[in-house]
Amino acid sequence: MLPVWKSARFFSIICLLTTFFLVPRIEGLAGSTGRVFLGIDVLKQDNFQPLRGKRVGLLTHPAGVDKNGVSTIEILRRSAKVNLVALFGPEHGIYGNEKANQPVEDRVDSRTGLPVYSLYGKYRKPTGKMLQGLDALVIDLQDLGVRSYTYISAMRLAMEACFQNRIEVVVLDRPNPLGGRKVDGPLMEPGWRSYVGDYRIPYVYGLTIGELALMAKGVPGWLEVEKTALEKGRLTVIPMRGWNRDMLWTDTGLRWVPTSPAIPDLSAALGYSMTGLGAQIGGFRHGYGTQYPFRLLTYPGKRPEEIVQALRRKNISGLDYKVVDFRTSGGGKGRGVYLMVDDWSRLRPTEISFHMMQLASQWSLTNPFSAASKSEARLFNKHVGSTEWWNALTRDGARVDVAKFLHKWRTQSQVFQSMSRKYWLYQ
Repeated sequence: MLPVWKSARFFSIICLLTTFFLVPRIEGLAGSTGRVFLGIDVLKQDNFQPLRGKRVGLLTHPAGVDKNGVSTIEILRRSAKVNLVALFGPEHGIYGNEKANQPVEDRVDSRTGLPVYSLYGKYRKPTGKMLQGLDALVIDLQDLGVRSYTYISAMRLAMEACFQNRIEVVVLDRPNPLGGRKVDGPLMEPGWRSYVGDYRIPYVYGLTIGELALMAKGVPGWLEVEKTALEKGRLTVIPMRGWNRDMLWTDTGLRWVPTSPAIPDLSAALGYSMTGLGAQIGGFRHGYGTQYPFRLLTYPGKRPEEIVQALRRKNISGLDYKVVDFRTSGGGKGRGVYLMVDDWSRLRPTEISFHMMQLASQWSLTNPFSAASKSEARLFNKHVGSTEWWNALTRDGARVDVAKFLHKWRTQSQVFQSMSRKYWLYQ
């Protein structure tokens, strides 16, 4: 995740208006008439039965809400059937007001009076002391369906700690904003495992967070716990009602709640999967700090028309391009290329990032990837997860065979999707 989006109130309004008028149906603010009940809604409908008589902790953030936008924290706290005794916060904290990449301290929540244990501070894995006295830990996190978004890493570490301490894990399921069919990008190699790549999965993995939890428990080696603890570990996933794999977020009828400061709207959520990898090294910028986060491409010394021309030559299926004016949160102005999705069924979301890397090598005086510092290279590879790609990119630069890698990753994605089907909760 990137540094906090410094947006003023007027800037947020501009973002909302431009998103409404520019974004096509797949990314629109208004959903269809679909009625989707989230995991927290189903838990309420079932009268909180799985939590009855238990001392409960809750790992969540601002997007942890029911279909009406009511916080899961408040729902559990107000229920006479639930004994909520502790809160746990991921990156950005339980209220989403903490800066990215900045440690968050434990504290007492002023709104509820409950202790809040930070899982993005001194510890990222709950300690035995944090879990002491709990019977169950509820996890309600809205993910983006993208490997490097850290909430799924927080979930994995929480599951490990709970299983080791004989505490039940209850995951309240939520939609994958990208749907349940799209799997794309490099399969992460084990050597690059980190908090921004904690599972050996493709970059876009096509599962709900509940399905991913089931897979994490089911695939040997995904959770670093003793065999006995894993076998005895209790995982309960509360499925949604009304959701199916073909649904995009716009089909759910649900309102988008920002999952982090960098993802204020659904357009950014989709863009994160498309340009998040391509703007790390090389000179491309993807609109972070403008009204088009992760959707607006600029490159030093290149006019937007030149960028459009270069991208069109790549024949990237499912994408179209529009030159737009933009404003920055600091009041600056400029022109860039807005990425438009014109055919979601044909789009491979991550594909454009790898063409961006090739173009950056072509447009730079020297190969920016071979010239990267060790720390830059390591962070890049933690996100992309492919040593083979890195070696080819640093060696061949503008001549790197992007098509060869895209073909390999598509094959890997198909294998992964076949393997993951046994964990599907929805057809």
